[in-house]
This record gives sequence, C-alpha cells and structure tokens, in this order.
Amino acid sequence: MPDTAEDAIADQLRLAPSVLREPPPGFAPRVAAGLDVAYLGETGRLVAAAACVDVETGELVDAAVVAGHTDFPYVPGLFAYRELPSLRAALSALTTTPDVLVCDGQGLAHPRRFGLACHAGVVTGLPAIGVGKTPMGRYDPPAPARGSWTPLIDDGEEVGRALRTQDGVKPVFVSIGHRMDIDTATALVLRLCRGYRQPETTRAADRLCRQALRDLR
Repeated sequence: MPDTAEDAIADQLRLAPSVLREPPPGFAPRVAAGLDVAYLGETGRLVAAAACVDVETGELVDAAVVAGHTDFPYVPGLFAYRELPSLRAALSALTTTPDVLVCDGQGLAHPRRFGLACHAGVVTGLPAIGVGKTPMGRYDPPAPARGSWTPLIDDGEEVGRALRTQDGVKPVFVSIGHRMDIDTATALVLRLCRGYRQPETTRAADRLCRQALRDLR
C-alpha cells in the first residue's frame, strides 16, 4: 500500500478504471458481509470487523474481528489506505465467503470515483456496495416513504442515491463499489435495512467493533 497521500491518490487514479458497473450474471446474493473499522483514539490502533448476514433472514452467520495499526495519515478520500489492510485480514479470517460486501462508506461517490467500497471490491474481486451516512455530493431530499430516493450528484455526474430506508428517517447514501449497478445496490440495501436506518450488515459490524474496542481498553 502507498505510504503518502500523493502516492495514494495516484494509486486511486490507476485503479479506478478497474471498477465494473454491472453485477455478475444471475447475481442473487445469499450472504452479505458488512465491513467496519473503529479507532482507539489517536494511537493508530484500530479494530476491523467483517460480519456476514443472511440476506433473507437478517441473521448473523459468520463474523471475524482483527486488531491492527495504521501509520497512514487521516486524509479525507483516502480512508481505504488506513482501513483496507485490516479489513482484508478480517475477511480472510471468515469461514464463509460472502456474495457481496457492504461497506460503511462510499463507492463511486468519491472525488476520484474510487471510495472504500470500490477499492475493497477491486482488490477482493467481490461485488461491493458503499452505504454512507453522509453525502459526498448534492441531492434533493427524497420523499418520506421507505424506498424513496433521489440522485446524488457530484460535478454534474450521478454518483449514487440518497435512499430513505425507513419512513421518515434520514436517508443513507448508496453508491456502487464494484461488480454492481445502482438499481441492484438500492434493492439490496433496502432488503438489508430491517427496521433501522442502517443495513443489518453495518449494524452487526459496528457492534463487533465496539465490543473489540472495549476489550482493547
């Protein structure tokens, strides 16, 4: 992995054309893996979690947490270079191979069209989706009903969607990561949001990270 922000930006620009914007033929995921990272203050120590959820039932079927460390600087748009090595270690520790990755972050909704979800998808070869809590672009608020969405626009390009996952709650921001299209991503995120704003994948990975941080402390 690159050591400097300048090298990381060059790496993103090199890899961004590798993103495939269509899902695999017959894509029908049964297991989705949520990915999340949490930091122990400003120490550089972190924990990374991969939580596999049954798409049909929402139940946790496999999980792995690893402790790691990063020296890469905190630079907006370059989070993958802080987080991805540990996330890949967590994925490698799973006993289940997920059908799709659901990242707590951005995909194409990124200045160089290569956010964490794109990077994770390209390096693993797995279909991937970004589900962010904050927008990377401008949007009009979607209608209040669950399933409503509006385009997320950056520099005149539609890079994702502001998606209402529950009636009346704040939207999440969905963008494709790799081997994915936006309609498929939107439908899958809605399936995974079972009564809460965030997908069950993200919720499960977040719980694992919080517990691991408590154990580290």
